[in-house]
This record gives sequence, structure tokens and C-alpha cells, in this order.
Amino acid sequence: MADWSLLPEELLNIISENVEDCFDIVHARSVSNSWRSTFSFPCMLRRQSYSLPSFANFPSESKDLCTLEKIPLFLFRVQTPPPASASEYFLGGIGRDESEDQTELPSPIQCSVKAKIPGSDPTLMNMRDGQIFPLGHQYRISCDSKEYRSLAFLPLHKEGREEFIVLLSFGRFLLALRSSEMKWELVMGFKAPSSDNIVTFRRRFYVTNHAGMTMIYTFSIDPLLHLTDVMPLNHTCSLVYLVPCGNDDELFLVEKFGSYSRVSNLCRFTCKVSRLHEESDLWVEVSDLGDRVLFIRQQGNVSCSAKELPDGCGVSGNSILFTNEL
Repeated sequence: MADWSLLPEELLNIISENVEDCFDIVHARSVSNSWRSTFSFPCMLRRQSYSLPSFANFPSESKDLCTLEKIPLFLFRVQTPPPASASEYFLGGIGRDESEDQTELPSPIQCSVKAKIPGSDPTLMNMRDGQIFPLGHQYRISCDSKEYRSLAFLPLHKEGREEFIVLLSFGRFLLALRSSEMKWELVMGFKAPSSDNIVTFRRRFYVTNHAGMTMIYTFSIDPLLHLTDVMPLNHTCSLVYLVPCGNDDELFLVEKFGSYSRVSNLCRFTCKVSRLHEESDLWVEVSDLGDRVLFIRQQGNVSCSAKELPDGCGVSGNSILFTNEL
């Protein structure tokens, strides 16, 4: 078997200039130290991070810092060995293994992904015979406050400068931070039970809020932190999720209604989906999602076209997958 690590440097440089897929680059980096030094780690897989002032003791200012990370999100398909015929699927973020114990994998080209599955130790999975499908990204912040619930990140482009606003749910309030000021401030006009639903859509934040057991309110917040009410929905003990689709194409609101069957000892539920009509600030109920698949997750909701998913994965268009129920 040929030793791939002995390829001439000229040929290796030609290969590096023509490899476009980020995971092909990861495969190449796993061949040897010389290949790893030639192929830079893909920018797409880097976890961009920001150092922000801590908000744990708000409204008191703190000199402590917290870290906000932008984490690439993927669906992993891992081929199981015979005699099993089905594949395993994992949905989650990916990043570089920064640990000191990095075992070099043998040739031919291989790639391993360390999967951190809740309730179990991190597991190395060989992705040589697997598939990886990008599903966007999520933001995560390091915080030891029990009052923190969720956040959203809104990039801004001002006069050629890259700026951003972070909006997060903290207790019964919303806090915002502008990159130009690096200071947390209270979003006035909002005081309600903490919300797990904060997303960005067409240069605005959207937040849901349950008002008792009767109504669901949605607020849109512009970059100037001005609040606008979206038409409220009747609330009948449902769970609510906001799901942006595409590149700011559409924003969906999913209501989940559960019922418990004593006979089957199972919890069954139905879903109602509404689409935001932005011009009129109304939620319009839809009966068909087309080829869309909505993923409802504890760490943030995402969506994709069913055409982007592998054949035989068990998920088709017009579907909602609750990964936090598994």
C-alpha cells in the first residue's frame, strides 16, 4: 500500500489548491504531519468567538468576561458495520479537538469526529465512510448564572465596519449588548416570564412570551432596540418554538399540543404551524411545509430542505423533528 505521506511537496501543493470541501481538507490533514502543515484548518469549521463582559451580576457592572461562540452545526451519518444495515445519525456542532492527546490516524486518508453525546463519554467516530451535512450554526455563551435562558446574535454592517448586537433572556428581562459599546443594557418595555425563544429574522430579533395560560405574544426588536408587537395567538397549554428558514426566507412559529394516553402509556402530540406575514405583523397558519424539515432542539432550532438530507434517513419533507425528545 502506498505511503501517502511521501508524496512530493509540489504535488501536495497542487492538491491543497484544488480541494474545496471543508471535510475533504480535514481528511487530508489526518494523513500525516506534513499534510497537516500544508492544509490549513477550514475556516468554515472554526468556532468564531467573542469576549464579552459578564452579565451574571446585572445590573452591577463586572470586570469578568464571558465567551460567546459561533458553532457550526451538522448532521452526521455514520455507516454501521455489518450485519446491521441501518446508519446512525447525529446532530450537533463541530470544532477542533484542542486536547493534548491527539492520536495520529494511519493512512490511507481517514477522519475521526469526537462526538459528545449527552449521558455518555465522548466517542471517536471514523467519518471516512460517513457523510456530513451542514445545517447552519448556533451561538453558545459561557455563563454560570441560573437566570440566563437563551440568546440571539444579529450581525450589522455599518459603513464598512463589522458590528453586532447580542440579545439574551435574563430572568424576567431582556438584555442587549452592542459591539460598539460592549456594555449590557436593559431592553425597556419588556418584563415577562423568561423566554427560550429568541431568533433573528431580516435584521430584527423575535421573542415569544406566554401571558398566563391564555395568550402567546411575539415581539420584534429592531437594531435600535425598539419593540413592536406581533399579533398574539390564543394559548391552550402549548409549547412554542420559533424556527427561521433559509437565508431569512421565512419565520415559522410551531405550537406543540400534548396529550397523555393511559392505555398506551405514551405521550402523543400534534403541532400547529404558523408563518410570519412580515408586512402585516400577523401569524398565518399553514397546512403544508413543502419540502422543509424543521429541527426543534434545546440548543436552538434549525431547518433545511429534505433534498439536502441523505436517502433512507427516515425524514421527508413537510416534517418536524423534535431532537430534544430522543
